[in-house]
This record gives sequence, structure tokens and C-alpha cells, in this order.
Amino acid sequence: MIADQVAATEEGAMNPLRIRWLGRVSYRDAHACQQAMFERRGDYLLLLEHPHVFTLGLRGDEANILVDPAEVGAEVAYTDRGGDVTYHGPGQLVGYPVMTVPGKRGGGMADTVAYVRSVEQLVIDALGDLGLAGCGRLDDYPGVWVDPDSDNPRKIAAIGVRLSRTRSMHGFALNVDCDLDWFDRIVPCGIPDKAVTSLAAEGRRATMREVVDAVAARAVDRWDAGGVDRADVAWRQRPEDLSPFSRGMGPGELTGKAVRLRSKMSEAGLDGGLDIAERKPPWMRVALKTGPEFRQLRSVLHSRNLVTVCEEAGCPNINECWNEGTATFMINGERCTRACGFCLVDTQRPEPPNPAEPERVADAVEAMGLDYAVVTAVARDDLPDGGAAGFAAVIAAIRRRTPGVRVEVLIPDCKGDPEALAVVFDARPDVLNHNIETVARLQRVVRSSAGYARSLAVLARAKAAGLTTKSSIIVGLGETNDEVVQTMADLAAVGTDIVTVGQYLRPTTHHLPIARWVPPDQFERFQEVGLSLGISHVEASPLTRSSHHAQHAHAQALALTAR
Repeated sequence: MIADQVAATEEGAMNPLRIRWLGRVSYRDAHACQQAMFERRGDYLLLLEHPHVFTLGLRGDEANILVDPAEVGAEVAYTDRGGDVTYHGPGQLVGYPVMTVPGKRGGGMADTVAYVRSVEQLVIDALGDLGLAGCGRLDDYPGVWVDPDSDNPRKIAAIGVRLSRTRSMHGFALNVDCDLDWFDRIVPCGIPDKAVTSLAAEGRRATMREVVDAVAARAVDRWDAGGVDRADVAWRQRPEDLSPFSRGMGPGELTGKAVRLRSKMSEAGLDGGLDIAERKPPWMRVALKTGPEFRQLRSVLHSRNLVTVCEEAGCPNINECWNEGTATFMINGERCTRACGFCLVDTQRPEPPNPAEPERVADAVEAMGLDYAVVTAVARDDLPDGGAAGFAAVIAAIRRRTPGVRVEVLIPDCKGDPEALAVVFDARPDVLNHNIETVARLQRVVRSSAGYARSLAVLARAKAAGLTTKSSIIVGLGETNDEVVQTMADLAAVGTDIVTVGQYLRPTTHHLPIARWVPPDQFERFQEVGLSLGISHVEASPLTRSSHHAQHAHAQALALTAR
């Protein structure tokens, strides 16, 4: 597939339908992904569930929400589609086709009626495949109905779309096995005299996976114009998979080790991998060189009581980077509130942020004479803003002290909070880096307290804020080469400017095993594919890390953007 992808994208001949099962995703994250994909080429069908949320379209009436959303544990989202109020929640499959829609008689405007009909028909056909006959349309009421010609029509799927010229957003919400009592808390779609139903209520029990497979198959029949590319996040997710902080526990209950690692590996199709004692291939061996620049930099950092991810994460490039006088500062302490399966950073109880840290980092940047500073942080789920204020303070301190220095930040997801992320975006870093780390299938086992869609949403929001964006993929964890291509395509779809791809190295026996050593020529292929997908700069090699050659990558991306 990789060779085909390179040739097809270079010729502009392939536009595959990319189908993504994303699991449970907040409405705001899904919308950010949609908006970014809407602005670019490519056809996507995003399939997911939402936490409880009431959505109001452009013609929505707040009076049709009959309860206080906060009291029932629901959010309210105001959307840019048409229609009135709808409900989304667990047990309901939401589908968002983000694609180019054929125009009227070959013109530049999409045929809205025909497109809505096509979405309805896709759902009708999928329901038939699942054994629910008698579904169809009801005059003057968009959506899919059970027994539409009877005196008791029941709505099983809502339809709400937005079309701008030839691009689509939003889509359908199909009730699979959701709690129908939620629809009593609103006037569904502003229609007070029509019932709502679900597959389960109609006596057809189907798992969410079965419904997704049926919908995906019908989408391929209806919309496939250049091949199909499907990727799924983990189908099984349990609260105990998450780090203690993600489960709402206090800092004293952090364990410092990945939870249920073997079980999660098995469910992701991973075996025990390579023995940790296995000798590294020649291309992974790095000579130890600690010259005067290395020793000076270490002295500057340690004298100011600063932490670098170079040391904390055991980076293999520490000698090269430090001898060149560059380092990646780690702020907000040195203890992380998550327990990712690949990371060496300490996960003990975190300490309060040090208010003197921003000035100490700025002092070190000045003392080192840096032109380019990289700042990262542990995840701080214990802080209301996820640590966002710390990044803003460090950026401001560096620019007060050394205004000409460019600053790249590598941020956690800040729990997806748009207000927290805006704090970092408003500080205007030169590069906003957030790592997706691995492919969709392995997210749960590699970083169970994060999320594939959330990471894409962080990057999408940063791009919408006018920032240069960057992300990183680790390979050798059990992914396939084609899955790496899928992930690069998704990063390109949300406008990511710079992508790095590097080999995973196992820190300890308590971490995920290495599944394979990826040879240098494969990294060259990853770079070719990434560039053909429209990513401005791809840094890919066995020893590449997120901040490796960061200054060069930024310069290359800017040069390409300026063309």
C-alpha cells in the first residue's frame, strides 16, 4: 500500500474514503476535527459516540431543552448546521461525513437535497442489513423513521448537515442502544408529536461494532471513489485502563506503572515483542561523546535546578544535541499524572509548580546563547488548566529576556479544554507541538489516558489559531507500515505542518516491548509518503525524536509555506 500511496498522491489520482472509528469523543473535539478536515481536501467518514450533549442548530430554540443541562450531566453545544435541538450520548452512533459532494449538473454548488437523501439512504440500507425492515422517510421531516407510513412513525436517526459549496460537515445520529429517556428532556428536532426509538427498542440487539461495520460497508458502496482506508481505535475501554488521575483519584494514589499492560497488549493484537536484552541493530547505536559544550550545558541546567526531557526520557540524541548547545526544557515539574506505556518520566505524586521556573528557564536560554528554545512538560491533570499557564509564563519570560529567540512548545492535551489551550495559543509560540505518538489501534495500550481524536483536535485548534503545528509518531510498538501512513494522513487532514517519525526504545522491562526494529530505508519511505500527503516537513529516521533537529524542521516548514 505504501508504494501505491506515494505514486497515487503524487499524481493526484487517489482520494480514498478514510473511515475512522474514534470511540467516545467530546462534541467539541469532534467539531474541531471536522472543521479542520472541511477546510482541506480529502474524504472522511468519522464514526464515534459522544458523552451526553444537547446540540442546537442555527434555527434551534433553547426552549426546546426542557431541563437544566448541568443538573442532568449534559453539555450544550451551539452548532453551525441547520435544524433544532438534538441529543447525542452513549449508545448512539454518530457519523460525520466530511467530503466533497457532487455539484448540481456539474456546477460549483452541492445539491443539498440529493446529499441529505444519500445520507438517509445509507442509514436505511444499513438498518436493513442489521435486520430492521420498514425504515424510510417521513414527508417534511428529515431523518430516518421506523414505520413511516403508519399512524405511529418513530424516529431512529436524526440528520443534520452543513454544506458549503462542495464540502460537507455534520451528518447523522443513529440510536443503537441509548437511553431513550434523554429524549424526554428535549423536544427532539423541535418536533413535539413524534416518538423516538432505537435498534434495541425495536427488538434488534446489535453491538456498536456490528452497527459501525454495517454503516461502513454501506458508505463504501455509496461514496468510495478511490479506494477505502479504515482505522479503528480500541473497541474495549475500561476505567481501570486509565491512570489514577484520569479516574479521578488523588495524587497519593499514583502507582508509577502502566495498568493492565498485558491485557491491553493482547486485545490490541500484540505479543511479547523483542527481549529487552536483544542487541540493537547497527543503525541504533550512538557513540558517547561528551565534549565541552555538553559539559557546559549540563552545568548551566543543573546550576539553575532545571529539568530536561533529554535526561528524564533517556533520549538517545542527548550527546548530539547538547554538544550543539541545544536542549529541551521540561517545565511544570518532573512527575507526570499519566502512565503511558512507552515513557520513562516519573509518575509519582507531583509537586506544585514552581513560580520561579519561567525566569530560570529564560535565564538558561540567555546563558546558553540559544536561537531556538524547545519547551515541553509533563501532563498535569491535577491542575485546573492542565499546566497551560506554565507554558504561557515561560514563553513570556524567554521573550522578555531574549526577544529574538524562537520558541517551540511540546504540550500535553490539557484535557482538551479549549480555554486552557487558548492560553498557550495566545502566547504565540513559533511552533505548537502535540504528539499523537502512535496509530489509532494502539492508542489504548500506548497512552490510555489520552485520545486519538483529542490529539487531532488539539492540532486542529492550534492550526485554526494561526500557529505552525507539529506532531510525532513512534514506530516499533506493533503498528504496521500502512497504519503509520493512515496516521500521517490524519495529521495532514488537520493541517499539521511538521511530522517526526522515530524508532521506539524500551526504557525498562515495565514498559511496552519493542515489536520490531524499523530499518532506515523504511523511514525514507515514511518521509516520501508524508510529503506526498501535503505535510510541509517530515523528519524521519531511526533516531529521530520529537525535538530532534527542531530548528531545522521549523525553517524548512516556513520556507515551504512562504512559496
